[in-house]
Amino acid sequence: MAVARAYLDHASTSPLRAAAYAAMRPYLESSFGDPGRLHAEGRATRTALETAREQVASFFGARPREVVFTSSGTEAVNTAVAGALARAGSRTGSGDGHVVTTAVEHSCVRDAVKRGTTDVTVVGVDRFGRFDARAVVEAVRDDTTLVSVQLANHEVGTAQPVAEVCSALRDRRALVHVDACAAAGHMGVDFTALGADLCSVTAHKLGGPLGAGALLVRRGLRVPPLLVGGAQERARRGGIENVPAWVGFGAACAVVDLAGETASQRALVERASAVVDRVDGVERFGDRSLPNVLCVGVRGVEAEPILLALDQHGVAVHSGSACSSETLEPSPVLEAMGVDAERSLRISVGWSSTTADVERFVDVFPGIVERLRGLRAV
Repeated sequence: MAVARAYLDHASTSPLRAAAYAAMRPYLESSFGDPGRLHAEGRATRTALETAREQVASFFGARPREVVFTSSGTEAVNTAVAGALARAGSRTGSGDGHVVTTAVEHSCVRDAVKRGTTDVTVVGVDRFGRFDARAVVEAVRDDTTLVSVQLANHEVGTAQPVAEVCSALRDRRALVHVDACAAAGHMGVDFTALGADLCSVTAHKLGGPLGAGALLVRRGLRVPPLLVGGAQERARRGGIENVPAWVGFGAACAVVDLAGETASQRALVERASAVVDRVDGVERFGDRSLPNVLCVGVRGVEAEPILLALDQHGVAVHSGSACSSETLEPSPVLEAMGVDAERSLRISVGWSSTTADVERFVDVFPGIVERLRGLRAV
């Protein structure tokens, strides 16, 4: 009989919640109408879509009309960055503008900014991966178009002083975009309270379906759409709506028990962090703000053989960030922090994680590290 695996990579993606699956099924099996049509089939899917919009808006402290559904958090980020730059260009006649961002942003932010403009100021971070809000604000110039900062770091779990940035820039010309994809479902995200102009969120890290995200756009703000060719999403995103995925996103948001789940996740991560004291040469990175993430560095052993050995023992973890690891390059986040960027493991829990999952990791990790170090010594 196969032993159940211990899945500890929720920061990459989480299993689909039962409530989300149940909500999606009718729109995969029988309710297929185009929500932009006036017939009964179209009206039915339109009603479901707007209910999902209300659920997502409620969970993230936004108004329903501020929610623009996307195919992912990555699309939401690209829409925010490209839209802010295009909006500024349409006013000034230029094709780009100055952007302020930080050294620990997700690759989708870094790449979207790089593609949009060459005039970028990158603000550094401390050893915990935290940027200084004052340094971000001081980097803003009169011609700054966009400030893009994360709410919490996706690799080491450090929460960022985003509210301070938003407050300081409220009366400035630059738009403020917050990447809240890593934080969504694991710490409170209140779009209205943050005071940001734009905010990117995603479904699959909180138990919603893959292929669903949203860009929250401050009421009254118009940014040019990334995808054109249709008037869907109130002319803010062209293309027929992915009703099943977006309904699943809304249903997942509606059942998240944020207080209960984050308390459980924090306890599980603290249990997993026992390996820091149990195994010599293991260091914890980050400031412990995000309750579901534990990032550790392991001295003297490459991350990949540890990851593969854990997998053989039925434990799934990750090394590096969710999108940069496939390139086999050192983590830009850890490099910016000034720590070893090539020997890190990220252990992350989520809504379905159990004590047994974490206990298996804690049980097998020390022996794996000892064996691999022994092989290097031969």
